[in-house]
Amino acid sequence: MVSKQFKVLMKGPLLPARLQDNLDAHFTIYRLWQQDDQAAWLAQHGGEIDALVTSGNALMGASAELISQLPNLKVICSNGVGYDAIDTAAAQARGIVVTNTPGVLNACVADTGMALLLDVARRISAADRYTRAGKWQSEGRYPLTTKLGGKVCGIVGLGGIGKDLAKRAQAFDMDIHYYNPRSRPDVPYTRHDSLLSLAQRADFLVLTLPGGAATHHLVNAEVLRALGPQGFLINIARGSVVDEQALIAALEAGEIAGAGLDVFEQEPAVPEALRQRDDVVITPHLASSTHETMAAMADLVFENLLAFAQGEAVLTRVV
Repeated sequence: MVSKQFKVLMKGPLLPARLQDNLDAHFTIYRLWQQDDQAAWLAQHGGEIDALVTSGNALMGASAELISQLPNLKVICSNGVGYDAIDTAAAQARGIVVTNTPGVLNACVADTGMALLLDVARRISAADRYTRAGKWQSEGRYPLTTKLGGKVCGIVGLGGIGKDLAKRAQAFDMDIHYYNPRSRPDVPYTRHDSLLSLAQRADFLVLTLPGGAATHHLVNAEVLRALGPQGFLINIARGSVVDEQALIAALEAGEIAGAGLDVFEQEPAVPEALRQRDDVVITPHLASSTHETMAAMADLVFENLLAFAQGEAVLTRVV
């Protein structure tokens, strides 16, 4: 067992409970969200903290301000593959190690992407609402929908999640195209040199790229116009990747056919203009939220922290 002298600050609650149980069993744990006056607590105890456990989403993260309030911080362990809400530059400047949980969530995030793609194409959620409202009886047969086979699935960011999504789309006889900063000679898919080129060719534009300043509003009005009135946007990346107001405008103008969105710019707030549309499927950032994946992520967070505390190399280092 690691010495209880190694002190860990949890930014907020994380699931499953086994993560908190493991942390409590091996370290001295402080729960920041339970402090009535967090600023006062940090001022009094921030210098005692060796490690920070958080996640990479906008509600958690690790800002430069928080990092500065933890002068002896040595490691940040994030529960998630994305780390755009963690100020990695501030951490790197201090020599603080940052870890994330890549790989273990690829399959479930890709499953969610494929589910959204299927839903917007075949309008499953909209048809469910139509049937529940009694419209099948009163208005007749539901309007025709879109077949997947033979369509182009354009993937933006062909990392682990993108590659898993591509395998699923291939099973539906879709043609896989992608845009990625680097060529991927390990895949047989068609690469595009620009996002606009991919959007013009894609029937479904699926976003699986990282968030952060480099990709902020990468999908803008121009990209959406290139996708066109028969094209669908699927976002399982980060809400910041899409200019949400441009997306709403494109939907209202009929410039694209629809969207499947698991992430949003101001989570957990979802614009009413999106919530009201039948051609938009929305889910509450649940792509990795399965019992199995959350357990695997939690175990990787703990394994990274334990390795660091024992003086060993962490498993999945970001910086």
